[in-house]
Amino acid sequence: MPGLLRGVARTAVIAGTATSVSNRVSRRQAGRWARQDAEQAQAQQAAAAPPPAAPTSLAPEDEMSNKIAQLKDLGDLRSQGVLSESEFEAQKARILAS
Repeated sequence: MPGLLRGVARTAVIAGTATSVSNRVSRRQAGRWARQDAEQAQAQQAAAAPPPAAPTSLAPEDEMSNKIAQLKDLGDLRSQGVLSESEFEAQKARILAS
């Protein structure tokens, strides 16, 4: 009987240690991924600064070509993954409304 209890106790200690190590690794990885996500979000926000507003004294043709250029730039940012679909739509509406 003492040999059986010793084996059960030993197994419990090993399983507890393995669980502790596994949890510690998981927490460390989750923290690392959270930091990476935060850094990427900051980089995207910095890159997604709104395009400069068009001057109001442009001729209608120049104003239209300026809007088209802004929309193309906006489309490029969306295709690169810098802007989400909702951010793209909001900026597009702002450009078209100006």
